[in-house]
This record gives sequence, C-alpha cells and structure tokens, in this order.
Amino acid sequence: MGILIFIIGTILGSFYLVVGSRAPKGENVITGRSRCDDCHHPLKWYELIPLFSYIFQRGKCRYCHKKIAVEHFLWEIITGGLFLFGYYYFGLTIKFYIYLVIISVAIIIFISDFKYMVILDSPIIIGSILVLILKYFELGLDDALTAFVYGFALCIIMYLIKLLGDHLFKRESLGGGDIKLAFLIGLTLGYPGIGLRMGLISLIFASFLALPYAIANIYLNKKNELPYGPFLIASMIIIFIFIDKFTNLLVFFSLL
Repeated sequence: MGILIFIIGTILGSFYLVVGSRAPKGENVITGRSRCDDCHHPLKWYELIPLFSYIFQRGKCRYCHKKIAVEHFLWEIITGGLFLFGYYYFGLTIKFYIYLVIISVAIIIFISDFKYMVILDSPIIIGSILVLILKYFELGLDDALTAFVYGFALCIIMYLIKLLGDHLFKRESLGGGDIKLAFLIGLTLGYPGIGLRMGLISLIFASFLALPYAIANIYLNKKNELPYGPFLIASMIIIFIFIDKFTNLLVFFSLL
C-alpha cells in the first residue's frame, strides 16, 4: 500500500507542476498535451513516467537535447514522499485524506506563488469543497458546518489584516489569494473544542516561517515583496499534523 501511495504521489506531483507552472499563464492544463518546455515537441507516454523518464533520458529532451528542469524530478519525488509520510503517520483515516488534499493544494501554491506571485483560485475552491466533504464524514454535519463558519471568520480576519497593512504601508500588503487561502486554513483547522484558535495561530506561525526568507530576499535580491501563500499553507500543514501538540501548548499557557 505504501508503494502504491508513493507512486500515486509521484504521478500527481508531475500534474501539480504542470498546473502550477502553466495555469497562471492561461494555458490549458486538462486537455493540452504534455510537451518539452524548449522545443514544444509533444511527449510520448513513455516519456511521462514519473522519476524513471527523467533518469533514463538523463535529464534531457529526446528531441532538442536541452536539459529538462530538475524541478520535474524533484516535485515528483517530494510529492510521493509527502504522500507516503501521510500514510504512515495517519493510516487510512479521514485525516489522511484531508492531509492529501491540503498537501496537493500546497504544492500547486508553492509552484505558482514562487514562480509568478499568483495563487490560483481553482485549487483553493476544489480543496475547500473536498475538505468540507471529508469533515462531514469525520465529524458529522453540524461540526462540518461549524468548521465552514470558522473558515469564513478567518477569511474576514485576514481581510481586516490586509486593510490595516494597506493603510500602514500605503500599498497592497496582501493579495486576494492569501485572503481566500485563509478560508481553507480556518476550515481545515477548525475542530470542536479548538474553534478558531488554531487558525489564528497558523496565521501568526506563518509570519515566523516567512521571516528568514523575507530578510534574505531584502538583502540578496533587494525586493520587498515575497510570496506569502506558501508560508501560510506550510504553517497550516505543520499545525494539522501536530495539532495535538499545539492544543497541549494552548492548554499549558492557559494554565499559567
């Protein structure tokens, strides 16, 4: 089962790279055929086998002999590894399937936001619908709808943070994609007895994750803008995996 899940992850990782790289440019990622990024030659099925095609072709296109970006290999193996980790950590539970959904959304956001500073709406919408359905099977209708409310509330809080940031910095501080992503965060981390607290902690934690990158970006690239979406969703995934430990920390600090 672990091998099967890893293989599925590598296949989906290849697809997520296509979505994150081409959808922001308006290209069709569903019906369009896979092709070489340099010569645009359509690829055969045996040139699309995750991991193996890259290795057997020695990282080069069979037609123009240009190097294939190593990101193709890396995202395939990273996605497969993350899927496999989730299987061994959660087992075949509802939480495992929620984990797969948010990992999938995360990979697409990492690619699109770092490359183009764009967070696509479609992964967030599809991911939110799937998480809501899975929450229904995990918790029941009432708690699933409550989690939906938490998502909406965190989205509003994120919008208010944007308004405050825009006022303080006299420029756009957060993109619309970051605000929509907050809905998925609140929905995913909203559990009975926890409420909105984990969602709020996730927003704060994301800022700490982004800080080293922001400092390096300012000093090395002289840029004041950074893709915030990857850090938001990375924070959500970390808290989702270790939600029990974060809950225990909340209890500990509440007793002080």
